[in-house]
Amino acid sequence: MIVYNALLTDARGSVPGWVQWADGRVLASGRGDVPAQVLAADSEQLDAAMAYIIPGLVDSHVHFREPGLEYKGDYFTESLAAAAGGVVTVFEMPNTKPATTTELELANKCYRVSKLGAYCRIMPLMGLVEGAEKELRRLYPEANACVKLFLGTSTGAMGAPSGKELDNVFAFCAEHNLPIMVHAEDNAIIDANFRAAIARYGSVEAIPFDQHQYIRSREACLRATAVAVELAERFGTRLHIAHVSTADEVREFLSEGPTAGKLITAETTPLYLDPFFADPANRTPRLKVNPAIKTEDDAAALRNALANGAIDTIGTDHAPHLLAEKMAPGMTAASGAPSVQFALTSMMTYLPLSRIVEKMTVGPRDVFGINCTCNFASGVKADFALVRAVDPYEVTDADALSRCAWTPFAGRTLRHRVVATWISGRQVWGADEPALCPDPDCVEIAR
Repeated sequence: MIVYNALLTDARGSVPGWVQWADGRVLASGRGDVPAQVLAADSEQLDAAMAYIIPGLVDSHVHFREPGLEYKGDYFTESLAAAAGGVVTVFEMPNTKPATTTELELANKCYRVSKLGAYCRIMPLMGLVEGAEKELRRLYPEANACVKLFLGTSTGAMGAPSGKELDNVFAFCAEHNLPIMVHAEDNAIIDANFRAAIARYGSVEAIPFDQHQYIRSREACLRATAVAVELAERFGTRLHIAHVSTADEVREFLSEGPTAGKLITAETTPLYLDPFFADPANRTPRLKVNPAIKTEDDAAALRNALANGAIDTIGTDHAPHLLAEKMAPGMTAASGAPSVQFALTSMMTYLPLSRIVEKMTVGPRDVFGINCTCNFASGVKADFALVRAVDPYEVTDADALSRCAWTPFAGRTLRHRVVATWISGRQVWGADEPALCPDPDCVEIAR
């Protein structure tokens, strides 16, 4: 395959050029016009007409709902949405049914991915609950990018280990250089805020949607993050703070600069970054997520933190629910939104493409030690997406590929489309029919 007349774009920026691959890996690439002898090769050829070609993105935070919640989404529907968004690899969270809290359940998920297939690579994560110390000792740490800890319950109610076991978990992960990804919200603060809201409004159903950010408050985020950071620093454990939503967390816990070598790293999501979603006038229950979206100042601070290196990765926290579950009254509405399909093209309205690529390729590589494509060098996996500027168009729910059949980006005007995605050289998105990923189970990209 030869793609030429393209804008080769990675973390360093964009240059006109070309790239050639075979047998799943890059053979050669270069700036400017493709050499005549390369074009003369017996290869399929694509004139990109100055579209961007980027390394395929890594989304290190998704909920694909399988097993147990397939009525919301499964490996096929949600991985197709990922491929349509230029995402080639995802880390799949453990709060399914049953929850992935044992080595056996983790192996079962990996088996399902391998045997059933998917449209992108899927790396399931094991969650840390009571009994995690025993399960970690059954795990092969080098085959896992990280493990997931819920300091503060979210969808799935996965409580963290406590006391000495929590200390031992951090010590084990430090010993084996295994990062811990943490959902950090303090349950005691959230519960107190929730009780106060019920007392004020009379019932859970009567609490207005705009109270969500005060119930799951910035103080709840700060309290739990402080606990996780203290443990990480005490034991020397690599800690990755998931879905950072506040300027306060950036200021108090994160350090600027290159990701490689940091003990404490962090992720944010498109829903927290987006200037449109940050405006309270634009919020609906579709945007009820945990942690809650905060203020316009927080969104601006998070975008700045991407620029200065204080935030290291972008993960979508893709979490499909049926629209009826989202539109339930008051605080009974489900938390979570399906974001992976339109994350890239929506972020291109307010972030440089090179920064998005950096935070979704170089960032995951440096945080988790995975073998992912970050550039166009000879020998790297041919994991690419082609992103084309198009006439402005309005996103609708009918465009959504997730099983839940809606998107929080409905009504937004976008100016780019992902027109092709390749994984290990195979086109999985953009042809007449999508094709399954040739290596869905992440074996070759593990730490």
